Amino acid sequence: QVQLVDSGGGLVQPGGSLRLSCAISGFSLNYYSIGWFRQVPGKEREGMICVNSGDLSTDVADSVKGRFNIFKDIDNNMVYLQMDNLKPEDTAVYYCATDQFEYGDSCLRSSLDYRYWGQGTQVTVSS
Repeated sequence: QVQLVDSGGGLVQPGGSLRLSCAISGFSLNYYSIGWFRQVPGKEREGMICVNSGDLSTDVADSVKGRFNIFKDIDNNMVYLQMDNLKPEDTAVYYCATDQFEYGDSCLRSSLDYRYWGQGTQVTVSS
């Protein structure tokens, strides 16, 4: 059974950093793509960054490029979202998601492409 558990959210000042964690069980990270999404009330869930299976190539939304990074720790079944230089507009509930696509294909940042989701963790950027 595929399960994901998000954690690591909290309150951080503008310009600060935060690392979110996604604990994985029920499947091998070698063969699944992982995406990080965020959502604010009244808006659609936004795909910010993802990493594929195979060569671990990533795709990053322009809004977080150069500030957010994604890491797979395959040995420990963990995925991390490193967020630096945070801005108030980064405030949202953050979710990790996964699904199995063709091995080595580019990862996707549309929420419609993922079947399995973590429960979400709140990130608030405020002074």
